[in-house]
Amino acid sequence: MIAIAVAGTLVVTGLSGRSVVTNLDLVGCALLAVGGLVLVARRRAPVPVLAVTGLCAVGYQAAGFDVPAIAYLFAVYAAVRAGHRTVTVVASVIVLAALPLAALASGLHDTGEAFAQARGALELAWLIAAGAAGEALRQAERRADEAERTREETARRRADEERLHIARELHDSLTHQISIIKVQAEVAVHVARRRGEPVPEALLVIQEAGREATRELRATLEALRDDDTATSRGLDHVAELVEQARTTGLDATLTIEGERRDVPPEVGRTVYRIVQESLTNIARHAAATTASVRIDHSPDVLAVRVDDDGKAAPGTVPGVGLLGMRERVTALGGRLRAEPRGKGGFTVEAEIPMKRTP
Repeated sequence: MIAIAVAGTLVVTGLSGRSVVTNLDLVGCALLAVGGLVLVARRRAPVPVLAVTGLCAVGYQAAGFDVPAIAYLFAVYAAVRAGHRTVTVVASVIVLAALPLAALASGLHDTGEAFAQARGALELAWLIAAGAAGEALRQAERRADEAERTREETARRRADEERLHIARELHDSLTHQISIIKVQAEVAVHVARRRGEPVPEALLVIQEAGREATRELRATLEALRDDDTATSRGLDHVAELVEQARTTGLDATLTIEGERRDVPPEVGRTVYRIVQESLTNIARHAAATTASVRIDHSPDVLAVRVDDDGKAAPGTVPGVGLLGMRERVTALGGRLRAEPRGKGGFTVEAEIPMKRTP
């Protein structure tokens, strides 16, 4: 509707006061209509629309149509809103310089009149206002998106903290006592069999119940500590994380070395979380331009390393997000190193054994 309204306004304004329509006038009318209708694509392709509307404005000025560049102002607003500020400034300078030349080329004005017509066609104040409006809306949308992400991250963090709290309570209150029951029952069974005495049925039931309770408790603790069990995120999804990082403007790369083997689900989920947390920290806090993710497969160890060229320097204190990484890696019997690099940037490196020790 906006594109049609702008196109109609331009064409009607251009044809007003013209009693005879020449071939050049038809070309000018076509440029007026195209300059308005192309605004349909201003959100999907703001930069091409900016170029087309600018060329159309210069073209119909050269054809003798003294019509304000309304379509170009809409295109400036859309381009700045999309974040293309530098391109918009350069394009606007070119259009401002080309409009007087186009008015002179029409042959209907002298130099002074040509500059006056160009100034009237694209008032600098309106141009700045269109750019400022686009920038203001872009900043507002970005703040709204950031606020939404922050709320979601806060909710997830609180849920993770509650799960971890429950897991610790269960571990502290149950694991120790169940382990004692299981060990004492197994020792009693072993001693009875070694002496050749019959093993009471109740003792065998206690032994099996202790083993089953240990397995169930371990599964419960793992489920509470890892909220990704249902989504099954793992190594196969790391490439998606890197691709998502690229969409934010970060030059992220993924390198996989070694022969791919069957990776335990908990190891794959841990690697996924390490890469996810690292790339998130880089995008939000590091002010980095490049990041590299490297995964090395070996028969016994799976290693992952994430480097960036951000602003971290020696002495920087790691954020609290790294505590969750370290807990995941330590629970699998691995080790994690997270520290600033001597030449600038930050490194997160983890080595996780492929087989967990009982």
